[in-house]
Parts: sequence; structure tokens; C-alpha cells
Amino acid sequence: MDEHEWLTDRFEEQRGRLRAVAYRMLGSVTEADDAVQEAWLRVSRAGSAGVENLPGWLTTVVARVCLNALRSRETRREAPLDVRVPDPIVDPATGTDPEHEAVLADSVGLALLVVLETLNPAERLAFVLHDLFGVPFEEIAPMLDRTPAAARQLASRARRRVRGQAPTPDPDLARQRAVVDAFFAASRDGDFEALLALLDPEIVLRSDGGTARPRLTFVLNGPRAVAGQALASGRLSPFVRPALVNGAAGVVVAANGRPLFVMAFTVADDRIVAVDVLADPDRLARLDLGALDL
Repeated sequence: MDEHEWLTDRFEEQRGRLRAVAYRMLGSVTEADDAVQEAWLRVSRAGSAGVENLPGWLTTVVARVCLNALRSRETRREAPLDVRVPDPIVDPATGTDPEHEAVLADSVGLALLVVLETLNPAERLAFVLHDLFGVPFEEIAPMLDRTPAAARQLASRARRRVRGQAPTPDPDLARQRAVVDAFFAASRDGDFEALLALLDPEIVLRSDGGTARPRLTFVLNGPRAVAGQALASGRLSPFVRPALVNGAAGVVVAANGRPLFVMAFTVADDRIVAVDVLADPDRLARLDLGALDL
């Protein structure tokens, strides 16, 4: 086996982990796959001579590609986004596609990804690599042209924001589903008090309608606001399809085989603490929903 074949095999062994890094960095499966492919092109051209820690080196290459993509994305934005819900990974309610399992390892809920979208590129890289993948700050620092101490500070700043805004979901999927089902039952029945009982006092609902549906881009805070929105949307109940959204209980709202919304729920202590809604028709059309019965 020559060096190129050996390197190809080692890269394929690491592909699942590299996709997981890129998805957390970019919040898009498509962009993550593009970043991993770009990293492979760079790696195949450079070769692995002198590389002692191949998995670490591959992670670094992917992270650099993602950092460039984040900086480019930030430059293209003319104004800050009110809210951006990343591209969700949607599976049937019966179970997660094996291809998605590596990407979703460590329960990367959509609420966490939404908070990561609020970080600047350097903060996001430092937090994702160190806190989620255990990369030492001594290896992160050169990617950012910072000292290890400065990289540590970036990750610490990001960590405080994540802890404050990205709640940890209940690990019991059946309990999650029971709460989500009760939410839609109360919405369908117009039961405002039942809705309030299901919602955490600090609940936040974030909706991203993209450029095509700007009126559906908003943030609601508190049980009464979220319950009111749920009642106003009760007419959509017949179109709700249970699904797993980033490995947690969620739904796809679809009519005539066309997805209208993907809704991710974060449930903790039998109450809903966050709802993240993708309502952008352009991005919904690009999601892989073939395994769902819409």
C-alpha cells in the first residue's frame, strides 16, 4: 500500500468524527460535508510526512477550513441576524439513521447550535474544539493566532453564554415525547392552562423564516407568549408528524408532502425549556426528509 492509499484509509476512518466537528462549527450538514471534502483535498496534496498525531492533524485542518467559512459568512452578512436556526438533522421518530449517529454524538441539540450561532468565529472554534472534542488550547491557539491563554479565555466566554442559554435536555426520549405530544394535544384543544403547565418559566421560542418568510423570524420569551403562539397555530395540528430532530423529540409540520416547519423541543424536568423552529422554505427544501412519511 502506497502513502496515498494509506492516507485515504486513515482519513475515511476519521470522516465521521471530522463531520461531527464541522457540523458543530457550521450548523449545516451540507456545509460540513463540503468542509470535510475541502480538508481532504488539502491533506491529500500535503501528505502526512512528519505528522505524529494524524487524528489531531486532520481535526486541525477541518477546523481551519470551518474557521475560514465562518469568517466569510460573517463578512457577507450586511446586518446581524435576529435569530438563525441551524440546519437540523431530522430522522423518523422510530430511530436515528446510522449515518447521523456520529454527527449527533454527545447530544448536539438544536438549542446548543442556535447559541453557537451567536458566538464569533474565534469563540466558536475555541469552544467546539476544546469543550466538545477535548483539543488542548496549545493546539487551538495557532489556528487563531492567539496565545493558549487567550484561546482559553475565548472558550470560557463562549462557555458562559452556552450555559446561560442552552439548557441540557432530559436524556429519556420517551419522557421528551410524552411532553411534546401533550403540548400539541393542548394546542389542538385550545387549552391555555394545560399549555402553561408544560412550559418552563424561562422558555424561549426561536423561529427562523429566512428571507422568504421574514414575518416568521422572531423570538418569544415566557410561557404566556409561547402558549399564545401555540394556540394561534392550533389549526396546524392535523399536519404534525412526530420526528427526531437532532436526536431529540420534535416534529415536522407538513402538508401535501411538503415540509412547512421543523420544530425542535428541549425538554428538561418534564417541561419545555426551548423550542427552535426552522420555517425557511429554501432551507427546508434542502433537508433530507426522505425517510419520513410526509
